Amino acid sequence: MKTIIRFKVLFGFLLLGSFYNAHAIELPKVISDNMILQRNQIVNIWGKAKPYENITVTFKKQSKKTKADAQGKWQLLLDPLTASDIPSIMEINGEEEKITLKNILVGDVWICSGQSNMEYPLDRNLKKYAAAAKGIDVAMEELAKPKSDQIRYLYAERKQTGGDIKSVGWVTPAQDSIIRNISALGYFFAKEIHTEINIPIGIISTSWGGTRIEEWTPKTAYLNSNVFKDSIAGKENFTIDGLVPGQKFESMFLPIVPFAVKGMLWYQGESNCIIEDQLTYPEKMKLLVNTYRSLLKNPTMPFYYVQIAPYTYSNRKDKIKHSVEQLALFREAQTQCLSIINNSGMIIISDLVDKTSDIHPPYKWEVGRRLALLALNKTYGKKIICSGPTYQSFKIEKNKMILSFDNVAGGLISNDGQPLNWFTIAGLDGNFVEAKAEIQGKKIVVQSETVKNPVAVRFAWHEMAIPNLCNQSGLPAAPFRTDK
Repeated sequence: MKTIIRFKVLFGFLLLGSFYNAHAIELPKVISDNMILQRNQIVNIWGKAKPYENITVTFKKQSKKTKADAQGKWQLLLDPLTASDIPSIMEINGEEEKITLKNILVGDVWICSGQSNMEYPLDRNLKKYAAAAKGIDVAMEELAKPKSDQIRYLYAERKQTGGDIKSVGWVTPAQDSIIRNISALGYFFAKEIHTEINIPIGIISTSWGGTRIEEWTPKTAYLNSNVFKDSIAGKENFTIDGLVPGQKFESMFLPIVPFAVKGMLWYQGESNCIIEDQLTYPEKMKLLVNTYRSLLKNPTMPFYYVQIAPYTYSNRKDKIKHSVEQLALFREAQTQCLSIINNSGMIIISDLVDKTSDIHPPYKWEVGRRLALLALNKTYGKKIICSGPTYQSFKIEKNKMILSFDNVAGGLISNDGQPLNWFTIAGLDGNFVEAKAEIQGKKIVVQSETVKNPVAVRFAWHEMAIPNLCNQSGLPAAPFRTDK
């Protein structure tokens, strides 16, 4: 008899617990203690409750009300907020429950996404490769330094299926074991921006090594695309270049929508380079950016990305045998993205490599800094140099080709004091040979004794090219060819 009574009591508690969980207010992981809300934009707050429950959200001097729908989903909008480094609380009141979120700041939030070079964590030891840093691993040193509480992080762990992201929510630098996992690139970007702008900075780190761009774009975007829809119409489980799109979007990006953000950083492309995707990659990136901007209700959201680094793709044992120029062709496609995606920017990192056999360049602190330079110039209006030399035009004088550049920043230089390298030149036969390149003011004169009537020059047009041409600010020149 006692056993039956105990069972009934236990069953009653289970029912009560089940009832409570069914009616409790639920928030997505992106809305939590320690979060940073985006300044100067309408702020979305959303969650789940019991069907038709009245919900009130109070933050600072605002109090907003809404009602859950038949499925218990609710969402409301806070008016734009001004930046604040004073910790505040947010109260979310239902009819039977109140949630209090603490230690909330208002500033700028940046999404960091892509594949392994963006995912690369702060605690990954890079010292064995850090020759240019004189054996110092800046990332590992950074872990031991005091960190500003004004920079916060949301780290999305790898997760295959939909639903909410897998995360502990927003964290402060005091939560050291979690900080170690966040993107090293994102960390150094945030530190640079905070130092210069002096407002709270939030980083949402959501990346996955080895992923292609198609995985980060929803299926519906491809179905509705004027570029891609005709090739996939009528197919239920269609693929884009052999891959079902959208999986990482569903599990790693969609759950943070529609959290308000300032901009997005993107470091991806190696996996698309492997499938020789240079012809369609620009349109795929444009589709991704336009889709994200639409979902986040931020039509001019800044989008800054990294041109992939030198790497010996020709040594890989892939289905496709790559030429030594495959990387250059794909980089050209990444450069084309600048002309079809507004409010975008790209950094060059061809000088940040110690071993071309390693697809993970070690100097993530410098990659983060260069992305920050782009943001500081283009988004925050700082008058700073944010780009290396970019090829503009050429003219031919007898057996020489004279190249003109933009973004010379006071002049062109060799970053190691040696003669300029990785220039080739060709005549009418199209045979490119190593060339001598000399700086003359803001121009470069290229020639070869074996080419009497030159017609084209190429720069860094090889997967192993680690060129030394840069501007006075130390930012490297972008690879290019004059013969396209």
